[in-house]
Amino acid sequence: MKKKVAFYTLGCKLNFSETSTIARSFVDEGFDRVDFAEAADMYVINTCSVTENADKRFKSIVKQAQKKNPDAFVAAVGCYAQLKPEELAAVDGVDLVLGATEKFKITDYINDLSKNDFGEVHSCEIEDADFYVGSYAIGDRTRAFLKVQDGCDYKCTYCTIPLARGISRSDTLENVLKNATEISAKNIKEIVLTGVNIGDYGKGEFGNKKHQHTFLDLVKALDTVDGIHRLRISSIEPNLLKNETIDFVSKSNSFVPHFHIPLQSGSDTILKLMRRRYLTNLYIDRVAKIKEVMPHACIGVDVIVGFPGETDEHFLETYHFLNELNISYLHVFTYSERDNTVAAEMDNVVPKNVRAKRSKMLRGLSVKKRRAFYESQLGSTRTVLFESENKEGYINGFTENYVKVKAPWNPELVNTLHTITLTEIDEDGLVRFDFVKTEVVV
Repeated sequence: MKKKVAFYTLGCKLNFSETSTIARSFVDEGFDRVDFAEAADMYVINTCSVTENADKRFKSIVKQAQKKNPDAFVAAVGCYAQLKPEELAAVDGVDLVLGATEKFKITDYINDLSKNDFGEVHSCEIEDADFYVGSYAIGDRTRAFLKVQDGCDYKCTYCTIPLARGISRSDTLENVLKNATEISAKNIKEIVLTGVNIGDYGKGEFGNKKHQHTFLDLVKALDTVDGIHRLRISSIEPNLLKNETIDFVSKSNSFVPHFHIPLQSGSDTILKLMRRRYLTNLYIDRVAKIKEVMPHACIGVDVIVGFPGETDEHFLETYHFLNELNISYLHVFTYSERDNTVAAEMDNVVPKNVRAKRSKMLRGLSVKKRRAFYESQLGSTRTVLFESENKEGYINGFTENYVKVKAPWNPELVNTLHTITLTEIDEDGLVRFDFVKTEVVV
């Protein structure tokens, strides 16, 4: 009988792409991959350390695995496993903890899957994480997450990612194009580019710090790959999103008019405390440039509330800055203290109840911004890519500029592209539409 292995991924799209690569290594070794909700001989949990919540969820996920099979071998990999391996190893039921360099060699560390009395740790010094492993994940049969870069050289005062993932380094252009071609051959319609700091692409190729290629080189090369219908840039730092890239996307064959650009604060005072590499004026310029060449573009924004030193005045500065900016939605993060970061030692800590109140205000603003963006798109003709899930009798899809639409469930629509006219916003905030023509051949 083949052994069964199941995976659970916490955190970002990058983690999902890496889980898929790790899972393929198990299949190559003769394992059957099963859903995490099923009984398995081994469970692998890919951890995240960005928020306090992700840390807390780990124990409950281990318990879920033990309920399915108390004798299952449980392994933890990923960012939290690199930062706090001994803490994870001490969790009841955990047998193996692998750090940043070891996670891709996980099959080398397992023998007969016998339970250990104590969690076994194999974790490197993060300085040793100086090589690159390419990966991609195919999620719901309609899109794939393609990893192009890993690690970060930035020293933002709140962030543990450089400690968990090491220096900035990139895949070779040749390998990215090979992976993109493999994905397109599987009839996947959309590729989302992922990494820790993808605008830094090119650094660390071939194991050195020299930029062999730029992010613009990458974008131009991917745009020529046959069979890719859509390419989406997941998240890119405002100081690394150059006007040349924006101009190219506006005329591209495959890249869609959707940008996700971290801001973190609309106060220059707080941005300096965070050691971000830009101020608000540069952010305003980036948004203005995008809207100049792509008025219909969707722009998402990351923002952190409750950073140490953020007064009511600083928060209102952020709120008004975002309210006046021509953006489409927000991802709001409540600041949480992370060990071994500069921010964790800062004075003027914001009380947690105040953090929660500010987070609620910005989430409300995000709803308002998304509604306004959707309203601005009514009457326009767009292309929708339908997803694979039946959600209470409806099928959802996204337009190229990230408007979420809904239609009565029809399995024949899954993973197909159609030209539509956006007509009205439903009670649940999703958009209804009229079909203009049948499946688009791109």
